[in-house]
Amino acid sequence: MPYRDVSPFFRLVRQTLLGRTHTPALRQADKVGCRSQPPPSLPKGVSSSLSANYYYMRDGRRAVEPEEVVAINSSSGPTVLLSDESDAAGAVTIAAKTPKVPGVVHHFD
Repeated sequence: MPYRDVSPFFRLVRQTLLGRTHTPALRQADKVGCRSQPPPSLPKGVSSSLSANYYYMRDGRRAVEPEEVVAINSSSGPTVLLSDESDAAGAVTIAAKTPKVPGVVHHFD
């Protein structure tokens, strides 16, 4: 059974005006490619299980912890780096850095 199209005269006019053979949209079922595809083979992930798959266990935002204090900047002296043993025994001091300023600093107080 031929597909629905225009008459041969109008087909010739259309081909002349287009400068090529007209290709209709993919409306015919036998001219369309096969839609069946093989199922994907994906590796197992955290969301693969059907049970015991709670959102709070796989939420990345909940893995964030509070900031860890590494150094304390005191106004009386240098920066004190904290260690695991204790604050005084294993502390390492570094000379405090002052900002670079052009010329002499004038304090208004």
